[in-house]
Amino acid sequence: MKVHEYQAKEILKSYGVPVPKGKYVTTPQEAKAAAQEIGGNVVIKAQVHAGGRGKAGGIKVVSSPEEAERAATELLGTRLVTHQTGSDGVPISGLLVEETVEVARELYLGIVVDSSRGLSVMMASEAGGMEIEEVAATNPEMILRAYIDPIMGFQPSQARRLSYGMNVPQPMSRGATDAMIGLWRAYKDKDCSLAEINPLVETKDGRIMALDAKLTFDDNALFRHQDAAALKDAAQDDPIEVEAEENGINNFVKLHGNIGLVVNGAGLAMATMDAVKLFGGEPANFLDIGTVNNTDRVVNAFKILTADQSVKTIFFNIFGGLARVDIIAQGIIEAHEKMDIKVPIVTRLTGNGVVEGKRLLAEAGIKLIEASDMSDGAKKAVEAAKGR
Repeated sequence: MKVHEYQAKEILKSYGVPVPKGKYVTTPQEAKAAAQEIGGNVVIKAQVHAGGRGKAGGIKVVSSPEEAERAATELLGTRLVTHQTGSDGVPISGLLVEETVEVARELYLGIVVDSSRGLSVMMASEAGGMEIEEVAATNPEMILRAYIDPIMGFQPSQARRLSYGMNVPQPMSRGATDAMIGLWRAYKDKDCSLAEINPLVETKDGRIMALDAKLTFDDNALFRHQDAAALKDAAQDDPIEVEAEENGINNFVKLHGNIGLVVNGAGLAMATMDAVKLFGGEPANFLDIGTVNNTDRVVNAFKILTADQSVKTIFFNIFGGLARVDIIAQGIIEAHEKMDIKVPIVTRLTGNGVVEGKRLLAEAGIKLIEASDMSDGAKKAVEAAKGR
């Protein structure tokens, strides 16, 4: 789960990370009052769950409360399109009005899980700013790393080493190490999957400050953090993903293809997507239906996929283990009884309960395109999506 910049900054501030003075507003009048309170020269920042706001016109620097009001009027109620959004963009319903800061240098800090080592890693770079992804791709040696022991935690000595590696001036070194430790504590305490400050800036008056911040919470740990769960802004998510979550399908991601996928198991789902791509198709989604032995989730999966106008065929790739094929089959039957399903259905069913499952489908007389294995199913799904 993502949160807005102003929410991330409030959390980091509570952990001792210095942030600019700012205020969240939802109307032009509030923006004017906030600018007046802060001092007139402010930055107006669209609060959306997407990067690249500056290049897309979602960040405006103004020099008076009146200009802040005009900028807010231009932004609020519109949709911002960046390289991280679809062509429809995301809605701007709130703004962060923030003091301007004279920046001497931009740095980068971020914490993620390195799955290859099974450890969280603090990454730091003196090449912070909007193009950090390009830096990582073209100059990986500029990204410093410190792996974090899950018992010992992130150590001050690691922070000092990263600060030295980023060439932070000695008078600011303490501020940089404190920011790293605060970022780590927030990441750990809140069960984040990502914690990022980009940029962490050195100001011209000798301070260290988080000019932007991003926190992403592990959905599986939100039951422990009701305060964080309350920060969710569903309007920023894809409506189809929101509907899927409301229907108990938590492992769903909308993509831009036309082949709907229903698979049990994340690994098999990824392999199925690869197989579809191999045969020249484009997945419309990632959907791990999980270890499910009730038909409702199968029916709900059909509801989600058939509501997506881009989906031209649906490929069920089920390997029955704890999830039984006969229950999946019964769900397919119930979905056809409840809905007018017009797209072709490709099925690759094997494993626990497959004999009974295929018997049920045969007796129901549902028209399906059966596949012998995953490759065969992916190929037939691609052909069906092309109308063959």
